[in-house]
Amino acid sequence: MTITNRPDRPTPASRRLVLGAAAVTTGLTAGTFYAFSCAVMPALGRSDDRTFIAVMRDINDVIENPVFFAGFFGALLLTAVAAWQHRRSPGPRGWIVAALVVYAVAFLLTSGVNVPLNNALADAGDPARLADPATVRDRFEDAWNAWNTVRALLCTAALALLLRAPYAGARRSGPAQEPAYLASAAGSRASR
Repeated sequence: MTITNRPDRPTPASRRLVLGAAAVTTGLTAGTFYAFSCAVMPALGRSDDRTFIAVMRDINDVIENPVFFAGFFGALLLTAVAAWQHRRSPGPRGWIVAALVVYAVAFLLTSGVNVPLNNALADAGDPARLADPATVRDRFEDAWNAWNTVRALLCTAALALLLRAPYAGARRSGPAQEPAYLASAAGSRASR
């Protein structure tokens, strides 16, 4: 009897590919937010108010590109697909669903907090013409940095959950058995 994959059941190779792609895109997003937390924002923090505002506005403009969006949206979509593909795999399923929930929180945090802060910074106007750039910066910088750190941690946690998922299905069947070569040696000693 030949067993074939039903069209509604993904192959093991496609499940591994989707799960791997979900981990890669989640890792890229986590790395982006991490780089902002540990390098970009501390460097910008050394700038004067007008420079800070101008550079941050430029960053917010250029980050909206297909490469970033492929990772940012791709992580959510691929993790959701991986969760669906593993819906009948009790071991990995829980880890993947947890990753999806954690990443979704980071996604919503970005959409609900960081993006509105970016928009408010853009709406403030030309940094060279601002009457009080220090106030504009103060309304943005600390809140944006704090929430960026939270979303970096959430994306990193989602990545860790995705990386754990493939190992959740491995189960031990009973007590550990002695390798065959040791068992035969013990048997030969016992028969002497």
